[in-house]
Amino acid sequence: MSKQKRGFGSPAGRGMPGAMGGGMGGLMAQVQKLQDEMAKTQEALGEEEITVSAGGGAISIVITGHQEFKSITIKPEVVDPQDVEMLQDLLLAAVNDALAQVKKMEEERMGALTGGMGLPPGLF
Repeated sequence: MSKQKRGFGSPAGRGMPGAMGGGMGGLMAQVQKLQDEMAKTQEALGEEEITVSAGGGAISIVITGHQEFKSITIKPEVVDPQDVEMLQDLLLAAVNDALAQVKKMEEERMGALTGGMGLPPGLF
């Protein structure tokens, strides 16, 4: 009876070391491409503007995709020295809505690139 050695030289072990080697180069290229596309998308977001309003148009805010506020417009009839709280509430509502819309837009654009891979924010 002859004994056969089993291990990395056996048919079951062959190909394992090379299995990852060939695919890693392609995976790294895909990651690099995704990073490039995400950087372009992030740059394009800065060019986009969203306009939101509160109080039936009494306050309007323009914000970029980089969360930079471009303008805040308040109609004069909303400025009532006897009711500053209302103006503050309207302004707060408009700012929060603007930030929420920018976040949603960013998630949609970035999500389109990652294809719902569930990657954590800031990974790329």
